[in-house]
Amino acid sequence: MPEQIRSFIAFDIEDEMVLNNLTRVQDILLKTGADLKLVKPENVHVTLRFLGNITLTMVDLIHREMEKVTFEPFDIEIKGVGVFPNLRRINVIWAGIGRGADELRRIFNHLEPNLRRLGFQPDRKGFSPHLTIARVRTGRRRDELARCIQGLADFYFGVVRAEVLRLKRSTLTPKGPIYTTLREVRGRV
Repeated sequence: MPEQIRSFIAFDIEDEMVLNNLTRVQDILLKTGADLKLVKPENVHVTLRFLGNITLTMVDLIHREMEKVTFEPFDIEIKGVGVFPNLRRINVIWAGIGRGADELRRIFNHLEPNLRRLGFQPDRKGFSPHLTIARVRTGRRRDELARCIQGLADFYFGVVRAEVLRLKRSTLTPKGPIYTTLREVRGRV
């Protein structure tokens, strides 16, 4: 059986000031005493499409479809903190995206039919531009966590430049996932 590669397509967040602000917010969230699994700063990204397991031969096919999606480098404004699915049952804590969300949707909408032609099923959840910053393991101190998140609703993280769309490999380990870039497509100026 061919090797399976857990993969996704994303824009990495590499701006130091934004990452420092994300870490600051994660520290605030931890102080609630909630049972959280934080996303490491080096793993923070905007997922355009989770692909699941693919074979090595699919990597080049996916890359070819990514190259058909043209974009100019653009700014992504990161602001606000929210949750999935809701404050009564928090599973994921995310940082929101203001300016740049429409461009991300446009890229997703161009990429999606290309991926369907390769046999990928439509994403059931649709596309909601965000950065996952933490996952909630249990309901411990849920009310305190919900109040904290409401207080961070307008938190401003900063702006990053989206220049490189990457096909990433996700290797799951006991210490958390390790992401490596398999292929990339640069925005055209």
